[in-house]
Amino acid sequence: MLHKARIIVTVLLSLPFLSYAQEPFSIFTGMGEKVQLGQVIEASQGKSHIFFGELHNNAVAHWLQLELTKALFKRDSLHLVIGAEMFEADNQLLLDEYMSGLISQKSFEEEARLWKNYKTDYKPILEFAKEHRIRFVATNVPRRYASAVFHEGVSVLKNLGTEASRFLPPLPLVIDTTQSSYHKLSKMSGSHQGNYMLEAQAIKDATMAHFIAHNSIRGSVFLHLNGSYHSDRYEGIVNYLQRDVPLKKMLIITTVVQSETSRLDNKNKSLADFIICVDESFTLTH
Repeated sequence: MLHKARIIVTVLLSLPFLSYAQEPFSIFTGMGEKVQLGQVIEASQGKSHIFFGELHNNAVAHWLQLELTKALFKRDSLHLVIGAEMFEADNQLLLDEYMSGLISQKSFEEEARLWKNYKTDYKPILEFAKEHRIRFVATNVPRRYASAVFHEGVSVLKNLGTEASRFLPPLPLVIDTTQSSYHKLSKMSGSHQGNYMLEAQAIKDATMAHFIAHNSIRGSVFLHLNGSYHSDRYEGIVNYLQRDVPLKKMLIITTVVQSETSRLDNKNKSLADFIICVDESFTLTH
């Protein structure tokens, strides 16, 4: 599906005589200035942490993630590290074993808790990393703990043992409820359930920030793939990571869909350093 999406994008961009009403996607700065992918790559120079916020079923975002990965590897082959929300921290050993060739692809894909769109959307990047021996980090909290927090609140984590704590950020968890994304979550349902939804989001963000920081070394370039909600407006993961990494060393990319892509809607401005604006009718991966 990802290969098919790449062909579609290439054809549409290279055949101007097609009666296509608009470009299938455009890239903008946070202020709405139109740019090219090369300018995004150029802007990443000197950044230690690059966040690519995606819409999980967006074919354009996944294609551009792979293109960005290739460009960063070409420039920083010895320093590049990749991390992803789509892999949970307690699967790091399994991931390492597969990346080193110790276990087969079949074993890895059967035993890892992979997202349903893994083969179309994330496997190409993982396989590129495997081929080029790029460190790949599983950053997300194990889903069983996120689920426990969603139903009982973050206080439930104090009941976990020492072994479980290896897959979590330092506790107790400090939550900045002034963030707009968290504030919206707390308003989505009743007071208790709303707070638990917020806390479940926070444990994911904090865990991802923790494992990003833990796997960053001096001189490394860490590319992180995550849902846009986890890094939009420099909140979520970015907010937690700022305790270890200054914001000026980060580059934030996000993805939005619009009915037209020639300009960026005001509501989508300032979401990130760069905004990928995709035609809302474009092919979905699932």
